[in-house]
Amino acid sequence: MSKRILDPNRIKNIKGSFAAFEHRFLRDGFYENLNDKERVLYFFLGLAGDRDGISWYGYERICSILGWLLDEYIEARNGLIDKQLIASDGYVFQILDLPKKPVIEEKRILTTCEDMEKYDVKHYYLDFEAT
Repeated sequence: MSKRILDPNRIKNIKGSFAAFEHRFLRDGFYENLNDKERVLYFFLGLAGDRDGISWYGYERICSILGWLLDEYIEARNGLIDKQLIASDGYVFQILDLPKKPVIEEKRILTTCEDMEKYDVKHYYLDFEAT
């Protein structure tokens, strides 16, 4: 396929700060391995970050901008940390260089009421219907 400019009067020209994501993020399955909240937070942090992937937005500001409850933020943040895509010390975030392959979450056996509430298929189905 050959590349052609569709609107020559509006060619993207970034001056100053920028955000960059590796094409491998999509091609190698990292994108599809994230849930919707994890994707939003990952791209938010990438857009907010400097050239080293560092951003300083606090959780209160992130929740305000994204319209999230604290629990939604914590789940997305922890999911990205578990999948080795970001690091955080609670105040600063760093988008990490992508691992060789996506970290796939193991399917878990639900043994407690808390597990059932958080991971039960019915719970996911209800969440899906609400969106």
